[in-house]
Amino acid sequence: MRPLPSSAFEYADFKKARVSRLDYHVEFAGHYYSVPHALVGQEVELRITRATVEVLFRHQRVASHARSPRRGGYTTIAEHMPAAHRAHREWTPARLMHWAQTIGVAAAALVTHLLETKPHPEQGYRACLGLLALGRKYGNARLEAGCARALALGARSRKSVASILAAGLDRQPSSEPLFTDTVLPAHPNVRGPEYYH
Repeated sequence: MRPLPSSAFEYADFKKARVSRLDYHVEFAGHYYSVPHALVGQEVELRITRATVEVLFRHQRVASHARSPRRGGYTTIAEHMPAAHRAHREWTPARLMHWAQTIGVAAAALVTHLLETKPHPEQGYRACLGLLALGRKYGNARLEAGCARALALGARSRKSVASILAAGLDRQPSSEPLFTDTVLPAHPNVRGPEYYH
């Protein structure tokens, strides 16, 4: 008889997955694992053990991660990131917030919204860095006014602020609030809250 293998047999499950076009990650059990960004959109195979998640492309291992139980979390290897995302690593939420607070209250509120509502941190960073570029182009005072107008309109995006600044709407006086507490006219098709009691 031959000697036993030096390591114990480890059971593995296999599962097909597609690399997200949005952020070069694959999902397993609610957690997202990075894959080299060149494989965006490709179908890969996951080899899942008790401790690891390996990503195989054409039967070759292209990534290996420690398995994480954290749902909604991301495990990202820096080498998997496109160069543009690696450049964002020097920015942190705290640094972006500090920069926004030097602009003003509206800019800080918009940056907070962008960081908290994006599904992946790099997406929020890109939008915030886009605001930074608008500040360089139009100046901080106009950026703050543009952010305030965008927030008042409920258009909380870098694209909205860029449109407001390009059209010069940040320099126009704000009109009355978009929504007022007006009473609707009486009409047989309009039921008041008492109807639902």
